[in-house]
Amino acid sequence: MESWAGHEVPRLPGKGEPLRLYDSARQGLHPSQPDGAASMYVCGITPYDATHLGHAATMITFDLVQRMWRDAGLTVRYVQNVTDIDDPLLERAERDGEDWKVLAMRETALFREDMEALRIIPPAHYVGAVESIPDIAEKVLVLLKDGAAYRLDDGTGDVYFDVAAAPAFGYESNLSREQMLEIFPERGGDPDRAGKRDPLDPLLWRGAREGEPSWPGGELGAGRPGWHIECAVIALNLLGDRIAVQGGGNDLLFPHHECSAAHAERLTGQAPFADHYVHAGMIGLDGEKMSKSKGNLVFVSRLRADQVDPMAVRLALLSGHYRSDRSWTDELLVTAQERLARWRRAAAAPAGPSGEKLLADVRARLADDLDTPGALAVADDWAAQALAGVADDAAAPKLFAETLDALLGIAL
Repeated sequence: MESWAGHEVPRLPGKGEPLRLYDSARQGLHPSQPDGAASMYVCGITPYDATHLGHAATMITFDLVQRMWRDAGLTVRYVQNVTDIDDPLLERAERDGEDWKVLAMRETALFREDMEALRIIPPAHYVGAVESIPDIAEKVLVLLKDGAAYRLDDGTGDVYFDVAAAPAFGYESNLSREQMLEIFPERGGDPDRAGKRDPLDPLLWRGAREGEPSWPGGELGAGRPGWHIECAVIALNLLGDRIAVQGGGNDLLFPHHECSAAHAERLTGQAPFADHYVHAGMIGLDGEKMSKSKGNLVFVSRLRADQVDPMAVRLALLSGHYRSDRSWTDELLVTAQERLARWRRAAAAPAGPSGEKLLADVRARLADDLDTPGALAVADDWAAQALAGVADDAAAPKLFAETLDALLGIAL
Protein backbone atom coordinates (compact mmCIF):
# COMPACT_ATOMS: atom_id res chain seq x y z
CA MET A 1 0.00 0.00 0.00
CA GLU A 2 1.32 3.45 -0.90
CA SER A 3 1.90 6.07 1.76
CA TRP A 4 1.33 9.78 1.24
CA ALA A 5 3.79 12.33 -0.12
CA GLY A 6 6.29 13.81 2.26
CA HIS A 7 7.75 17.29 2.50
CA GLU A 8 11.18 18.73 3.09
CA VAL A 9 11.99 19.19 6.78
CA PRO A 10 14.48 21.99 7.57
CA ARG A 11 17.79 20.97 9.14
CA LEU A 12 18.35 22.93 12.32
CA PRO A 13 21.73 23.99 13.71
CA GLY A 14 23.22 21.91 16.47
CA LYS A 15 21.64 18.70 17.75
CA GLY A 16 18.37 18.10 19.50
CA GLU A 17 17.96 16.82 23.05
CA PRO A 18 17.22 13.18 23.85
CA LEU A 19 13.48 12.63 24.05
CA ARG A 20 11.79 11.64 27.32
CA LEU A 21 8.44 9.92 26.94
CA TYR A 22 5.75 8.61 29.25
CA ASP A 23 5.54 4.82 29.12
CA SER A 24 2.07 3.47 29.92
CA ALA A 25 3.46 0.15 31.14
CA ARG A 26 5.88 1.66 33.66
CA GLN A 27 3.53 4.58 34.32
CA GLY A 28 6.33 7.10 34.26
CA LEU A 29 8.62 9.28 32.19
CA HIS A 30 11.68 7.54 30.75
CA PRO A 31 14.37 8.45 28.18
CA SER A 32 13.83 7.22 24.65
CA GLN A 33 17.37 6.60 23.44
CA PRO A 34 17.20 3.79 20.86
CA ASP A 35 20.42 2.14 19.75
CA GLY A 36 20.85 2.53 16.02
CA ALA A 37 17.63 3.22 14.13
CA ALA A 38 14.65 4.34 16.20
CA SER A 39 11.73 2.04 15.40
CA MET A 40 8.11 3.04 15.84
CA TYR A 41 4.85 1.27 15.07
CA VAL A 42 1.63 3.29 15.15
CA CYS A 43 -1.79 1.73 14.75
CA GLY A 44 -3.56 3.34 11.83
CA ILE A 45 -7.17 3.67 10.81
CA THR A 46 -9.93 1.20 10.13
CA PRO A 47 -10.98 3.02 6.96
CA TYR A 48 -14.67 3.70 7.21
CA ASP A 49 -14.76 7.27 8.63
CA ALA A 50 -11.40 8.98 8.14
CA THR A 51 -10.04 11.42 9.21
CA HIS A 52 -11.68 12.73 12.37
CA LEU A 53 -9.85 14.94 14.84
CA GLY A 54 -9.05 12.02 17.13
CA HIS A 55 -7.15 10.39 14.27
CA ALA A 56 -5.42 13.68 13.52
CA ALA A 57 -4.35 14.27 17.14
CA THR A 58 -2.88 10.78 17.40
CA MET A 59 -0.94 11.05 14.15
CA ILE A 60 0.38 14.49 15.10
CA THR A 61 1.63 13.06 18.41
CA PHE A 62 3.78 10.44 16.74
CA ASP A 63 4.82 12.86 14.03
CA LEU A 64 6.35 14.92 16.85
CA VAL A 65 8.19 11.83 18.14
CA GLN A 66 9.65 11.27 14.70
CA ARG A 67 10.66 14.93 14.37
CA MET A 68 12.38 14.93 17.76
CA TRP A 69 14.26 11.72 17.02
CA ARG A 70 15.44 13.08 13.69
CA ASP A 71 16.50 16.36 15.28
CA ALA A 72 18.56 14.34 17.79
CA GLY A 73 20.41 12.70 14.90
CA LEU A 74 18.60 9.34 14.91
CA THR A 75 17.55 7.38 11.85
CA VAL A 76 13.85 6.59 12.12
CA ARG A 77 12.10 3.41 10.99
CA TYR A 78 8.38 4.11 11.16
CA VAL A 79 5.60 1.67 10.24
CA GLN A 80 1.86 2.30 10.22
CA ASN A 81 -0.92 -0.13 9.34
CA VAL A 82 -4.36 0.15 7.82
CA THR A 83 -6.95 -2.30 9.14
CA ASP A 84 -8.62 -2.67 5.76
CA ILE A 85 -10.60 -5.75 6.77
CA ASP A 86 -12.45 -5.94 10.08
CA ASP A 87 -16.00 -6.20 11.43
CA PRO A 88 -16.63 -2.42 11.79
CA LEU A 89 -15.65 -1.87 8.15
CA LEU A 90 -17.96 -4.65 6.96
CA GLU A 91 -20.80 -3.38 9.16
CA ARG A 92 -20.51 0.16 7.82
CA ALA A 93 -20.40 -1.08 4.22
CA GLU A 94 -23.50 -3.21 4.77
CA ARG A 95 -25.34 -0.34 6.45
CA ASP A 96 -24.61 1.98 3.53
CA GLY A 97 -25.13 -0.64 0.82
CA GLU A 98 -21.56 -0.24 -0.38
CA ASP A 99 -18.78 -2.60 -1.41
CA TRP A 100 -16.42 -2.83 1.58
CA LYS A 101 -13.37 -2.67 -0.68
CA VAL A 102 -14.56 0.56 -2.31
CA LEU A 103 -15.30 2.07 1.11
CA ALA A 104 -11.86 1.12 2.42
CA MET A 105 -10.05 2.48 -0.63
CA ARG A 106 -11.95 5.77 -0.59
CA GLU A 107 -11.45 6.44 3.12
CA THR A 108 -7.78 5.45 2.97
CA ALA A 109 -7.25 7.87 0.08
CA LEU A 110 -8.96 10.63 2.07
CA PHE A 111 -6.78 9.86 5.08
CA ARG A 112 -3.65 10.23 2.91
CA GLU A 113 -4.83 13.62 1.68
CA ASP A 114 -5.49 14.79 5.23
CA MET A 115 -2.08 13.59 6.41
CA GLU A 116 -0.37 15.54 3.63
CA ALA A 117 -2.39 18.66 4.48
CA LEU A 118 -1.43 18.36 8.17
CA ARG A 119 2.22 17.87 7.17
CA ILE A 120 2.61 14.48 8.84
CA ILE A 121 5.93 12.90 7.86
CA PRO A 122 4.90 9.65 6.12
CA PRO A 123 5.87 6.23 7.46
CA ALA A 124 8.54 4.27 5.65
CA HIS A 125 6.03 1.42 5.38
CA TYR A 126 2.28 1.90 5.13
CA VAL A 127 0.81 -1.58 5.27
CA GLY A 128 -2.70 -2.95 4.88
CA ALA A 129 -4.03 -5.94 6.77
CA VAL A 130 -5.23 -7.59 3.56
CA GLU A 131 -1.79 -7.60 1.96
CA SER A 132 -0.37 -9.07 5.19
CA ILE A 133 -2.77 -12.00 5.50
CA PRO A 134 -0.33 -14.72 4.33
CA ASP A 135 2.22 -13.63 6.94
CA ILE A 136 -0.45 -13.38 9.63
CA ALA A 137 -1.80 -16.85 8.87
CA GLU A 138 1.71 -18.26 9.11
CA LYS A 139 2.24 -16.71 12.57
CA VAL A 140 -1.16 -17.87 13.82
CA LEU A 141 -0.18 -21.39 12.82
CA VAL A 142 3.08 -20.99 14.77
CA LEU A 143 1.11 -20.02 17.89
CA LEU A 144 -1.27 -22.91 17.35
CA LYS A 145 1.52 -25.46 17.07
CA ASP A 146 3.30 -23.88 20.02
CA GLY A 147 0.28 -24.45 22.24
CA ALA A 148 -0.30 -20.74 22.75
CA ALA A 149 -3.45 -20.86 20.64
CA TYR A 150 -6.37 -23.24 20.17
CA ARG A 151 -9.26 -23.92 17.83
CA LEU A 152 -12.81 -23.73 19.05
CA ASP A 153 -14.52 -27.10 18.92
CA ASP A 154 -17.61 -25.79 17.16
CA GLY A 155 -16.80 -26.22 13.48
CA THR A 156 -16.28 -22.50 12.80
CA GLY A 157 -12.53 -22.73 12.27
CA ASP A 158 -12.00 -19.86 14.73
CA VAL A 159 -8.64 -19.73 16.51
CA TYR A 160 -8.03 -17.96 19.82
CA PHE A 161 -4.91 -16.95 21.73
CA ASP A 162 -4.67 -18.44 25.22
CA VAL A 163 -3.83 -15.59 27.61
CA ALA A 164 -2.43 -18.21 29.97
CA ALA A 165 0.46 -18.42 27.47
CA ALA A 166 1.32 -14.81 28.38
CA PRO A 167 2.04 -14.86 32.13
CA ALA A 168 2.69 -11.12 32.20
CA PHE A 169 -0.63 -10.32 30.49
CA GLY A 170 -1.88 -7.01 31.86
CA TYR A 171 1.54 -5.45 32.47
CA GLU A 172 1.08 -2.85 29.76
CA SER A 173 -2.36 -1.57 30.71
CA ASN A 174 -1.93 -2.09 34.47
CA LEU A 175 -5.61 -3.07 34.68
CA SER A 176 -7.07 -5.59 37.10
CA ARG A 177 -8.79 -8.65 35.68
CA GLU A 178 -12.14 -7.15 36.69
CA GLN A 179 -11.35 -3.96 34.78
CA MET A 180 -10.24 -5.94 31.72
CA LEU A 181 -13.47 -7.96 31.74
CA GLU A 182 -15.49 -4.74 31.88
CA ILE A 183 -13.62 -3.05 29.01
CA PHE A 184 -13.10 -6.08 26.76
CA PRO A 185 -16.63 -6.29 25.27
CA GLU A 186 -16.77 -2.51 24.80
CA ARG A 187 -13.73 -2.65 22.50
CA GLY A 188 -14.37 -5.59 20.23
CA GLY A 189 -13.83 -8.49 22.63
CA ASP A 190 -16.17 -11.44 23.03
CA PRO A 191 -15.87 -12.64 26.64
CA ASP A 192 -19.10 -14.66 26.46
CA ARG A 193 -18.11 -16.71 23.42
CA ALA A 194 -18.82 -20.35 24.19
CA GLY A 195 -15.87 -22.71 24.11
CA LYS A 196 -13.16 -20.20 25.04
CA ARG A 197 -10.69 -21.21 27.72
CA ASP A 198 -10.68 -17.73 29.23
CA PRO A 199 -13.17 -14.90 28.62
CA LEU A 200 -10.21 -12.60 27.83
CA ASP A 201 -8.75 -14.81 25.10
CA PRO A 202 -8.57 -12.72 21.89
CA LEU A 203 -9.43 -13.91 18.39
CA LEU A 204 -6.49 -14.74 16.13
CA TRP A 205 -8.26 -16.14 13.07
CA ARG A 206 -11.94 -16.03 12.09
CA GLY A 207 -12.91 -19.02 10.00
CA ALA A 208 -14.70 -18.38 6.73
CA ARG A 209 -18.42 -17.54 6.93
CA GLU A 210 -20.86 -17.46 4.07
CA GLY A 211 -21.36 -13.93 2.86
CA GLU A 212 -18.12 -12.66 4.42
CA PRO A 213 -14.77 -12.08 2.70
CA SER A 214 -12.14 -14.71 3.45
CA TRP A 215 -8.66 -15.70 2.28
CA PRO A 216 -6.73 -18.97 2.08
CA GLY A 217 -5.05 -19.78 5.36
CA GLY A 218 -3.15 -22.94 4.50
CA GLU A 219 -3.40 -25.38 7.39
CA LEU A 220 -5.61 -22.92 9.26
CA GLY A 221 -8.30 -23.11 6.63
CA ALA A 222 -9.91 -20.16 4.91
CA GLY A 223 -10.71 -17.10 6.98
CA ARG A 224 -9.42 -13.69 8.01
CA PRO A 225 -7.22 -12.40 10.81
CA GLY A 226 -8.14 -10.96 14.15
CA TRP A 227 -7.25 -7.36 14.86
CA HIS A 228 -4.47 -7.70 17.45
CA ILE A 229 -2.37 -10.29 15.63
CA GLU A 230 -2.42 -8.07 12.53
CA CYS A 231 -0.38 -5.34 14.22
CA ALA A 232 1.96 -7.76 15.96
CA VAL A 233 2.92 -9.50 12.74
CA ILE A 234 3.33 -6.35 10.65
CA ALA A 235 5.56 -4.79 13.32
CA LEU A 236 7.69 -7.93 13.77
CA ASN A 237 8.15 -8.40 10.03
CA LEU A 238 9.26 -4.83 9.36
CA LEU A 239 10.85 -3.65 12.61
CA GLY A 240 12.23 -6.74 14.33
CA ASP A 241 11.65 -8.44 17.66
CA ARG A 242 11.72 -5.30 19.80
CA ILE A 243 10.69 -1.77 18.94
CA ALA A 244 11.30 1.59 20.56
CA VAL A 245 7.69 2.84 20.54
CA GLN A 246 4.31 1.27 20.02
CA GLY A 247 1.79 4.07 19.72
CA GLY A 248 -1.86 4.89 19.30
CA GLY A 249 -4.80 6.47 21.05
CA ASN A 250 -5.42 5.63 24.69
CA ASP A 251 -8.48 3.63 23.71
CA LEU A 252 -6.06 1.10 22.18
CA LEU A 253 -4.15 0.45 25.41
CA PHE A 254 -6.49 -2.42 26.25
CA PRO A 255 -7.21 -4.78 24.69
CA HIS A 256 -5.47 -3.96 21.43
CA HIS A 257 -1.95 -3.06 22.50
CA GLU A 258 -1.98 -5.44 25.43
CA CYS A 259 -2.91 -8.33 23.15
CA SER A 260 -0.65 -7.43 20.25
CA ALA A 261 2.31 -7.18 22.62
CA ALA A 262 1.41 -10.56 24.13
CA HIS A 263 1.27 -12.12 20.65
CA ALA A 264 4.61 -10.60 19.63
CA GLU A 265 6.33 -11.64 22.86
CA ARG A 266 5.13 -15.21 22.57
CA LEU A 267 6.27 -15.41 18.95
CA THR A 268 9.76 -14.07 19.70
CA GLY A 269 10.32 -15.21 23.26
CA GLN A 270 11.42 -11.66 24.12
CA ALA A 271 9.80 -9.10 26.38
CA PRO A 272 8.87 -6.35 26.45
CA PHE A 273 7.76 -5.93 22.87
CA ALA A 274 8.29 -2.16 23.06
CA ASP A 275 10.57 0.06 25.14
CA HIS A 276 7.75 2.61 25.34
CA TYR A 277 4.01 2.14 25.00
CA VAL A 278 2.80 5.65 24.20
CA HIS A 279 -0.84 6.69 24.10
CA ALA A 280 -2.49 9.90 22.96
CA GLY A 281 -5.60 11.31 24.61
CA MET A 282 -9.07 11.46 23.11
CA ILE A 283 -10.59 14.53 21.46
CA GLY A 284 -14.11 15.53 22.47
CA LEU A 285 -16.48 18.13 21.05
CA ASP A 286 -17.70 20.99 23.22
CA GLY A 287 -17.19 19.00 26.41
CA GLU A 288 -18.68 15.71 25.18
CA LYS A 289 -16.90 12.58 24.05
CA MET A 290 -16.53 12.56 20.27
CA SER A 291 -17.77 9.22 18.93
CA LYS A 292 -19.25 7.51 15.92
CA SER A 293 -22.34 6.50 17.89
CA LYS A 294 -23.10 10.11 18.90
CA GLY A 295 -22.59 11.35 15.36
CA ASN A 296 -20.50 14.29 16.57
CA LEU A 297 -17.21 13.54 14.84
CA VAL A 298 -15.38 16.52 13.36
CA PHE A 299 -13.51 15.63 10.17
CA VAL A 300 -10.32 17.20 8.89
CA SER A 301 -11.64 17.03 5.33
CA ARG A 302 -14.76 19.01 6.34
CA LEU A 303 -12.62 21.72 7.91
CA ARG A 304 -10.44 21.81 4.82
CA ALA A 305 -13.53 22.09 2.62
CA ASP A 306 -14.58 25.06 4.74
CA GLN A 307 -11.23 26.72 3.88
CA VAL A 308 -9.75 26.26 7.35
CA ASP A 309 -5.96 26.34 7.14
CA PRO A 310 -4.66 22.85 8.09
CA MET A 311 -1.86 24.56 10.02
CA ALA A 312 -4.49 26.15 12.27
CA VAL A 313 -6.04 22.72 12.83
CA ARG A 314 -2.64 21.32 13.72
CA LEU A 315 -1.90 24.25 16.04
CA ALA A 316 -5.24 23.85 17.80
CA LEU A 317 -4.49 20.19 18.50
CA LEU A 318 -0.96 21.05 19.67
CA SER A 319 -2.30 23.53 22.22
CA GLY A 320 -3.16 20.69 24.62
CA HIS A 321 -0.76 18.04 25.92
CA TYR A 322 -0.90 14.88 23.84
CA ARG A 323 -1.71 12.59 26.79
CA SER A 324 -4.71 14.61 27.97
CA ASP A 325 -8.29 13.98 26.92
CA ARG A 326 -9.46 17.36 25.67
CA SER A 327 -12.24 19.10 23.78
CA TRP A 328 -12.43 20.70 20.38
CA THR A 329 -14.32 23.98 20.35
CA ASP A 330 -14.86 26.85 17.96
CA GLU A 331 -12.91 29.05 20.38
CA LEU A 332 -9.94 26.67 20.26
CA LEU A 333 -9.80 26.95 16.48
CA VAL A 334 -10.17 30.75 16.53
CA THR A 335 -7.30 31.01 19.03
CA ALA A 336 -5.14 28.81 16.79
CA GLN A 337 -5.95 30.91 13.72
CA GLU A 338 -5.01 34.08 15.59
CA ARG A 339 -1.77 32.51 16.82
CA LEU A 340 -0.87 31.34 13.31
CA ALA A 341 -1.45 34.82 11.87
CA ARG A 342 0.65 36.38 14.65
CA TRP A 343 3.50 33.93 14.10
CA ARG A 344 3.46 34.61 10.37
CA ARG A 345 3.72 38.35 10.97
CA ALA A 346 6.60 37.76 13.37
CA ALA A 347 8.41 35.52 10.88
CA ALA A 348 8.25 38.37 8.38
CA ALA A 349 9.86 40.86 10.79
CA PRO A 350 13.29 42.22 9.80
CA ALA A 351 14.85 40.93 13.04
CA GLY A 352 13.95 39.57 16.44
CA PRO A 353 15.28 38.31 19.78
CA SER A 354 17.81 35.50 19.89
CA GLY A 355 16.95 32.70 17.50
CA GLU A 356 19.40 30.32 19.18
CA LYS A 357 17.67 30.72 22.55
CA LEU A 358 14.30 30.17 20.92
CA LEU A 359 15.52 26.93 19.32
CA ALA A 360 17.06 25.69 22.58
CA ASP A 361 13.91 26.46 24.56
CA VAL A 362 11.56 24.78 22.05
CA ARG A 363 13.81 21.72 21.97
CA ALA A 364 13.84 21.56 25.77
CA ARG A 365 10.05 21.77 26.04
CA LEU A 366 9.41 19.09 23.41
CA ALA A 367 12.09 16.80 24.84
CA ASP A 368 10.08 16.79 28.07
CA ASP A 369 7.35 14.33 27.00
CA LEU A 370 6.33 16.47 24.02
CA ASP A 371 5.28 19.51 26.04
CA THR A 372 3.60 21.31 23.17
CA PRO A 373 1.78 23.88 25.33
CA GLY A 374 5.19 24.89 26.71
CA ALA A 375 6.72 25.01 23.22
CA LEU A 376 3.85 27.16 21.94
CA ALA A 377 4.32 29.54 24.87
CA VAL A 378 8.02 29.90 23.98
CA ALA A 379 7.11 30.72 20.38
CA ASP A 380 4.41 33.16 21.50
CA ASP A 381 6.91 35.02 23.67
CA TRP A 382 9.44 35.25 20.84
CA ALA A 383 6.76 36.48 18.41
CA ALA A 384 5.53 39.12 20.86
CA GLN A 385 9.03 40.50 21.28
CA ALA A 386 9.70 40.50 17.53
CA LEU A 387 6.44 42.32 16.84
CA ALA A 388 7.26 44.80 19.61
CA GLY A 389 10.45 45.74 17.79
CA VAL A 390 13.09 43.76 19.67
CA ALA A 391 15.73 43.37 16.96
CA ASP A 392 18.81 41.74 18.42
CA ASP A 393 19.25 39.09 15.71
CA ALA A 394 18.65 39.64 11.99
CA ALA A 395 18.73 35.89 11.30
CA ALA A 396 16.22 35.06 14.05
CA PRO A 397 12.97 35.30 12.03
CA LYS A 398 14.24 32.70 9.57
CA LEU A 399 15.33 30.38 12.40
CA PHE A 400 11.98 30.98 14.11
CA ALA A 401 10.13 29.75 11.03
CA GLU A 402 12.47 26.81 10.51
CA THR A 403 12.23 25.76 14.16
CA LEU A 404 8.43 25.69 14.08
CA ASP A 405 8.50 23.84 10.77
CA ALA A 406 11.06 21.20 11.74
CA LEU A 407 9.94 20.49 15.30
CA LEU A 408 6.23 21.35 15.40
CA GLY A 409 5.37 20.74 11.75
CA ILE A 410 3.91 24.24 11.36
CA ALA A 411 4.64 25.87 7.99
CA LEU A 412 4.60 29.63 8.21
